[in-house]
Amino acid sequence: QVQLVESGGGLVQAGGSLRLSCAASGRSFSINAMGWYRQAPGKPRELVASMLSGGSSNYADSVKGRFTISRDNARNTVYLQMNSLKPEDTAVYYCNAEGLRYGRRFNSWGQGTQVTVSS
Repeated sequence: QVQLVESGGGLVQAGGSLRLSCAASGRSFSINAMGWYRQAPGKPRELVASMLSGGSSNYADSVKGRFTISRDNARNTVYLQMNSLKPEDTAVYYCNAEGLRYGRRFNSWGQGTQVTVSS
C-alpha cells in the first residue's frame, strides 16, 4: 500500500498564499503521476493540478497563473504553491498518486487538508 500524507492547509485571507505538501511512502513502488484535487461542500471533486514524472503538468483553468505544482521525485513528494488565493478556492484538497507497486497499478489518495480563504 502506498500512503500519502498531506500538510500545509489552513486559513488565509484572500490574496494570500499557502503551500501544500504531499509525501508518498511505502515499499517497492514507482510513481507515474502525482496531483492535487479539491472538493468544496456540495460540489464534486475536481482536478486542480497534476504532474507526470517527466515533468509535464496540467492545471484547471480556474487556477492557471496562480497555482504551481512541483515534484521532488527522489523524495516522492509533490507540492502545490497557491498564490492570489480567492474565497472560491476554499475546499478540502486531496493528494493523489498513481503508479506501479510490485508490478501492479495503484491509485492512492491522501486524507485531505482543509484550505479556507476568507474574503
